[in-house]
Amino acid sequence: MKNLIFTLLVFASFSLIAQSAATITVDATKNVSSISPWIYGRNNNTSDDPSKPTSNTNWQLYNDAGLRFYRENGGNNCTKYNWRLKLSSHPDWYNNVYAHNWDYSANTILTKTSGTQGLYAFQLLGKVASNKKNNFSDWTYSQDVGYSSPANNWAGGGGDAKYGGNGGDGDPSLYLMDWPADSTVGILDHWFNTLGYDSTRLQYWNMDNEPEIWSGTHDDEPTSSMTAEAYMQKYFAVAKAVRKKHPYIKIVGPAFANEWTWYNWNNSLVKGIDNKDYSLIEYFIKRIGEEQKASGLKLLDVLDVHFYPGTSGNPDLTLQLHKIWYDSTWVYSGANGVKRLGKWGWDGSITKEYFFERCNQWLIKYVGANHNVKFGIGEYGQIAPSDGTEDPNLIACWYASNLGTFANKGLEFFTPWDWYKGQWEVLHLFSKYYGTFATSATSSLDDVVSGYSSLSNHGDTFIVVLVNKDRTNSRTANVNIQNFTPSGSNVEGYQLASLSGETFVSKSSNALQSKQYTVAGNQMSLSLPKLSVTLLRIPTNSAVQTPYAVEENAALKVNVYPNPAQDMLNIQMEKAGVYTVSIHNILGEKMGEWNSAKQVDISSFAAGNYIVQIKSDEGVVVKKVVKN
Repeated sequence: MKNLIFTLLVFASFSLIAQSAATITVDATKNVSSISPWIYGRNNNTSDDPSKPTSNTNWQLYNDAGLRFYRENGGNNCTKYNWRLKLSSHPDWYNNVYAHNWDYSANTILTKTSGTQGLYAFQLLGKVASNKKNNFSDWTYSQDVGYSSPANNWAGGGGDAKYGGNGGDGDPSLYLMDWPADSTVGILDHWFNTLGYDSTRLQYWNMDNEPEIWSGTHDDEPTSSMTAEAYMQKYFAVAKAVRKKHPYIKIVGPAFANEWTWYNWNNSLVKGIDNKDYSLIEYFIKRIGEEQKASGLKLLDVLDVHFYPGTSGNPDLTLQLHKIWYDSTWVYSGANGVKRLGKWGWDGSITKEYFFERCNQWLIKYVGANHNVKFGIGEYGQIAPSDGTEDPNLIACWYASNLGTFANKGLEFFTPWDWYKGQWEVLHLFSKYYGTFATSATSSLDDVVSGYSSLSNHGDTFIVVLVNKDRTNSRTANVNIQNFTPSGSNVEGYQLASLSGETFVSKSSNALQSKQYTVAGNQMSLSLPKLSVTLLRIPTNSAVQTPYAVEENAALKVNVYPNPAQDMLNIQMEKAGVYTVSIHNILGEKMGEWNSAKQVDISSFAAGNYIVQIKSDEGVVVKKVVKN
């Protein structure tokens, strides 16, 4: 009986703790930073086949939901893409070669959307598709045995003799051709000079895709013997060609595949020329730093990786995955590759990932404190069942927690590969109602109720997002507002809760519930339904000063480079005309102004962050630059 009473008391205490209120403290003037619009991204949105265009219904969906960043290079299929012949070899489908028209895909993004970016890719392997004449007879084969063994290298005359093959692997020389660095970079001249595409909206380019697993995905070529250094040389050849020809392009790499391979090349640490063992990501950053110093060229703008945690059977872990990138206190039960950072190449006690924080430390060590390298996530998936049975409420909380974290930490872009029910709803909520500048938000029960906050463009609205990750209970959230004076007692709110199936159709047909809440002084208290996302928009009559208001929807197209800069800053206008260039420090103080300048001398400026503003009759563009 005593044991039973004790157990009941412990259970009651646990239940009381588990359902206690969360205090969310938000500060409108603390840790203010710009939010990248490119975190509102996605993979595989557009057709690259002119005979099968993306439907107008889908374009309307993308625009209504607020999709702003389009990664359209096809992942594994980009490695052997031949932009001249518009062909690519599919490593996950017998290496067969099929038509792909990136020209068409990119042009549809430019014409069907506005204020967006497309992300394509350069090829680093050195081999691309040459023809469709030597494909394996997949259709005939599938009629007999079904769609099995698609990873076999049967293009180029391979496969069973019954299907026209030689009984073994095919000959890659029959469907591939050489592709040096100048060929892969040639797509930039083709797009921006020959076709006249808007280079300001096609700035981001992946340096191929998941090179550390080419020995598996592209094993029709002798990739298993390729060393990490051989890959780096391929990377440098392309990056230097890009930078010399089109210096404003954003070089995005290395696109490593998953947590284990972030740290391992062909399942091993990398031996440096100093005979030391390095994790793959540290080696990559180290070599970037060394080659940049040797060449004087910036060879990395966005450090990008992919993540497939496989947590479909563990919803509680899924709801905490946003902590893997920056939280140095969070213990990740899936930690694996990170254990290679131990003194002897393996340390089982290492359980805290904080991947981007580690990368930032290495960037400071090997590149410098003012490295100006951003972070991005090009692919993300396997967090829910693939059969359509996912819980859209859980997905909404997972996605909202990621977007809130990435907005706060300044992630450059986020393009999930897998897309689940509930994501369109959250994308629409954030892209339409969240702010331009992230601010500080803390929660007393962050594992259960997370808080994120931001300011509107001109600082006249404070936006707070509350995510209740409790899968069973509603929760009370007490919001403590600091350094911001609400203009009244009524607060407009929007909430996603009790979702069932795919509910987002358009900006006027969706599951977003409009709410009204009360603020008393600088305090709010509200009940959050289980697995819900709630957004509050709090107005003020006394706007908070933002670092520099970003001018939106400007027709003016301009590139400002290099970034970081040392002595001279180049201004490249899409259209000729009269304009003014002004540079401001981070406090908003004007450092100088120039009329229609193509170059600006900043050699006398102190090292640090600056705002460049370009004005013309067509609009205003604001760019952030770093002076080294």
